[in-house]
Amino acid sequence: MAPERLPHGDVLAYPDARWQAGWRNHRPSFGSFAMPLDPTSRASETFLGCEAVAFDAVPRGAVAVIGIPGATPYPSGSLHSASAPAAIRRVSARQAARRGHYDFDLGRAVAWSDQNLVDCGDIAFDPGDFAGNRARIETVYTALLARGAAPLLLGGDDSVQIPALKAFASHSEITILQIDAHIDWREEVEGERFGLSSTMRRASEFAGVKALVQVGARGIGSARETDVSEARAAGAQIIDMRTLRERGIGHAVQCVPAGRPVVVCLDVDGLDPSVVPGVLGRAPGGLGYGDLVDLLNGVAARAPIIGFNIVEFVPEEDIGGLGARSVCRLAMLGAGLLAGSAGS
Repeated sequence: MAPERLPHGDVLAYPDARWQAGWRNHRPSFGSFAMPLDPTSRASETFLGCEAVAFDAVPRGAVAVIGIPGATPYPSGSLHSASAPAAIRRVSARQAARRGHYDFDLGRAVAWSDQNLVDCGDIAFDPGDFAGNRARIETVYTALLARGAAPLLLGGDDSVQIPALKAFASHSEITILQIDAHIDWREEVEGERFGLSSTMRRASEFAGVKALVQVGARGIGSARETDVSEARAAGAQIIDMRTLRERGIGHAVQCVPAGRPVVVCLDVDGLDPSVVPGVLGRAPGGLGYGDLVDLLNGVAARAPIIGFNIVEFVPEEDIGGLGARSVCRLAMLGAGLLAGSAGS
């Protein structure tokens, strides 16, 4: 399957389900794709119908939407969230006409324009060069942060966050707020240290990460008892769902240090499956949509949110488009919070 060429001549890397099908048909050999290695490719639809802008031409201080379909999949896995960036953009198109309307989840309207909200397209994925994938992500994020942009990441599996967080931590001291059903603290899985189960452990190793608050863990995942104890020993504050139900959203908000810039890492399986059913492993007892709205607004009142990552949405596992609509709303909320922090 050849990459699709858009009318303007740019290369669009395997959009939507065809990309995922192409990956599955070629597992586990990673050498047969003809993939674009340009840092980004233009999306066929932009987020909320905003202007498409190259990552190195983003207006200073703008919210910059960036799709990252994949980075470091496991040998036994697949690019299970590769179609998510396109799916989120597609649903957002229905909201484009309401961009300036009052948002009750934010408590204000956001006056979006081509100067404060842009879409940079997708960062290319090369199945034969995982290190190169990570390097491209870090390069794009470094450029965006140098321009004072506030990136809104549409993933992609959890592994895409590692190089993005590395760029954030190199740019300034940060707090990471993770919302996730899992703590992602494995040292390695199948010999891979940069996969989706190791995201927070790798992030904890970056000198610029000064605090790590993890909200939403529940059930049984990939974490061993040693992973949990090592995460706590490293300073991670783990607020599992039992603790959250006992102590409330306000407790989680207060665990985020005041004043230091925050990067939100939202794995959508942190929400209850009734909110986002389109995930790999549906775990009951997660956060409700309103819980997350309260948590994020509470954090934004304490510290500026400078990055917002949404990962692990699997459109092929969605039910009736419910998850896509919820994730789109969360992306809109994230954009509004980023804009609010940039303007404060």
